Amino acid sequence: MLMKIINGFFALLFILSAALQYNDPDPYVWMPLYLTGAYLCIQAIRGRYPRVLYVVAMCVYAVYALYLMFDTTGVLNWFNKHDAENIAQSMKATKPYIEETREFFGLVLLMLVLGLNMLMFGWKSKRKKHA
Repeated sequence: MLMKIINGFFALLFILSAALQYNDPDPYVWMPLYLTGAYLCIQAIRGRYPRVLYVVAMCVYAVYALYLMFDTTGVLNWFNKHDAENIAQSMKATKPYIEETREFFGLVLLMLVLGLNMLMFGWKSKRKKHA
């Protein structure tokens, strides 16, 4: 029951995040990323775990997160050259490293939620086999 509540919360959060991307410079990238996460959370509520989609989504999220980590205006730039300044002080991302760092943490959140689902699904599968 707890996992259904968690997945419901994150499904709503990811749908809201996708909606907020409408005015972003690259909504065609971020809307599908967040909506895929929402879809997988909704499927988890229903007790369905499309393994192939989980693996593909996690790979896409991880590769994009690595890109944002090492890009010249990415997370390492924010951390090393800008002393990890507050990236939440305003909604408007006035500097490229702020936008890319926020995007990175969005991907990390997606990966954490899907990883939790994969872990819980794997645990349930093993438990059923031994019962």
